[in-house]
Amino acid sequence: MQSATFAKPLWQTYLLFLAPMVLSNFLQSMSGTVNSIYIGQMLGTQALAAVSGMFPVVFFFIALVIGLGAGAGVLIGQAWGARETHMVKAIAGATLLLGVLIGLVAAVLGTVFARQALTGLGTPADVLDDAVAYAHVMLWILPSLLVFVLFTQLLRGVSDTLSPLLALIVSTAVGLALTPALIRGWLGLPPLGIQSAAYAGLAGNLSAMAWLAWRLIRKGHPLAPDREFFAALRLDRVILGKVLRIGLPTGVQMIVLSLSELVILALVNQHGSQATAAYGAVTQIVNYVQFPALSIAITASILGAQAIGSGDLQRMGPILRTGLLINVCLTGGLIVLGYLLSHWLLGLFLTEDSTRAMAEHLLHIMLWSLLVFGFQAIIGGIMRASGTVLVPVVISIVCVVGVQLPAAYWLDGQFGLQGVWMAFPVAYLGMLILQTLYYKLVWKHQKIERLV
Repeated sequence: MQSATFAKPLWQTYLLFLAPMVLSNFLQSMSGTVNSIYIGQMLGTQALAAVSGMFPVVFFFIALVIGLGAGAGVLIGQAWGARETHMVKAIAGATLLLGVLIGLVAAVLGTVFARQALTGLGTPADVLDDAVAYAHVMLWILPSLLVFVLFTQLLRGVSDTLSPLLALIVSTAVGLALTPALIRGWLGLPPLGIQSAAYAGLAGNLSAMAWLAWRLIRKGHPLAPDREFFAALRLDRVILGKVLRIGLPTGVQMIVLSLSELVILALVNQHGSQATAAYGAVTQIVNYVQFPALSIAITASILGAQAIGSGDLQRMGPILRTGLLINVCLTGGLIVLGYLLSHWLLGLFLTEDSTRAMAEHLLHIMLWSLLVFGFQAIIGGIMRASGTVLVPVVISIVCVVGVQLPAAYWLDGQFGLQGVWMAFPVAYLGMLILQTLYYKLVWKHQKIERLV
């Protein structure tokens, strides 16, 4: 499979790798979008506000797993490029077991402190009880979600983006079928209100993982859950040390980003539940653009890692240039669609005209900057392929903590709610400038070696 990967023209390899991942991200976003539509249309704006408050909280816990997946994905990509299947299994087994432990800890601590966390975020009093009830359910199903997310990341390290896509189709179909049935109590099911989406998501995840295990075993996949794979489920300190050296900075970066979102949400919450609902709706639209941009960065990182593993270092530059061009076409095209269809798209979530108008204005302020976000993410992804993560992560953290948050507070005081959203483009531009400088002045002059 490795030789076939590098035999194709680079743009074709990129698109074949990227297309299933973008479709997967689309399905993930669509699942959240349709669930939000169900809740907004069937339960009302206050229910949507209650659910929206959990977005950054759940993301906080998912951040660690994303970091683990990023680190393991680089190592698996290099091992796969070097055709060392046994090392692929060892890396995957150690990483998955650590991910399970993180999920269990997150479920316990998150449930215990859910009310305090949501209160600290300034969740509006009229939706706090509903938000806490939703949080308790969402956090207890978090371990299954984390395992599913992590395993799909590992599969991409061996250039398998189709299996995660098909598994996500199963998960999405089950979840979207069950959510309205649980909201209304159809087919004899208990009516569960805003908790319906969480329970439906759990059923979808479990169904998808069972189907995925069957598919991988049937195909003799290198990451199939067979006897050899389960034997690799151990906390290997050497492997995890390498995974954490790459993944922990990425996880810290994701946590800082999630904490910044908590601060942004707290600022938004000060403007009332209508603003909170607008925040949730805008987040849904932004996901459709931001996740594909991140997918391009992940593709660049995995292809770069495989090139390093196979000793084909001259492909690193073309991989970066191809990723940047695809970002212009794909992310740029989605941004244009977002502007053209914003009124209609936001109307899918929000039934009140005043709330929709508010959300549309906020979306227009920052949507264009996601193209800049994509550029800096791809540059960071190429550097991560070689294990260089610390400085790119520090750059992102400095731009969020030292630029975005102070700007959000100051602009909120100057322009009100819209000022909060003006801080996003400022931070993304800072990230792009600094990442580019580090790439050109430092990284390009370093010696690149295999990590495994």
